[in-house]
Amino acid sequence: MTAALSLGTYRVRAVGQAARTALAAGSPWVDTAPNYGRGRAHEELRPVLGEYPTVRVATKTGFFTEEQGRMALAEGVLPRIGEASGHSLEQNFVRWQTEHSLAALGRVDLVFVHNPEHRRHGLDRATLHRRVREAFTALEEFVQAGRIGGYGVATWSGLASGAFSVPELLALARQAAGSAEHHLTGLQMPVSLIMDAPITQALNAGGPLVQAKDAGLITFGSAPLHGGELLDVMTPEVVNLLRPGLSAAAAALLAAGSCPGLDVVLTSASTREHWDDVAKALAAPLTAQELRRVTDELASE
Repeated sequence: MTAALSLGTYRVRAVGQAARTALAAGSPWVDTAPNYGRGRAHEELRPVLGEYPTVRVATKTGFFTEEQGRMALAEGVLPRIGEASGHSLEQNFVRWQTEHSLAALGRVDLVFVHNPEHRRHGLDRATLHRRVREAFTALEEFVQAGRIGGYGVATWSGLASGAFSVPELLALARQAAGSAEHHLTGLQMPVSLIMDAPITQALNAGGPLVQAKDAGLITFGSAPLHGGELLDVMTPEVVNLLRPGLSAAAAALLAAGSCPGLDVVLTSASTREHWDDVAKALAAPLTAQELRRVTDELASE
């Protein structure tokens, strides 16, 4: 089974236009964040989301723009040291930012704690975990009030570096909820032929994606083109190894979207032509054997 192709708005310039294109093509999710689009992504998305009431919306908490930092500081929810870093998991800030996201977007299904490993805030591992638990506690309040559907963690390097693991995140969620009935429902991490550890681990029935799926979490793969860098790696030989006739972008997305245990693969394709190109490739995912042949071949080079 292939992952569902969905819109990720990181580094997308015309967010509203990209969303209208993706949702018209059937994207089941839109993934965004308060700091995307120079802090304007939420505002650009709202009118489009109003036209597609069934699409699911994921945003994040943690990073903020300079303007958002000044607002938070003025309202007393962000210490000055936090403003300088551009990232905060302070509980009051998480509440404040989530309130603003709800007001800007109109609705939110899932709020990711955004790169909790960011600079580690100078914290040791135990203190970092406490900060994550406190952020989860704030988000549990929103779930209990019926204002969001759940929360998760969107990480770039936290799992790979050992800052935390999926079992540890689940334990922190149970602590935040005060019971086993927590609302940690999503995990987002990079999945690509460059950052391919999640793929090789999943092919061997292990790793964070498998752990998250086993726990009932929705799994999201971010950066399938690794910020565009992967396109330079997608030689005709690599593309043919994946599937002859595909574009470089479609071949790269096919590899990521075929990863076992992955529910959603995020792309920033902003034109219908690019979207359909990738969607057509993902309609016939690679088998585990085919995907393993690709990762083995690339690892041997």
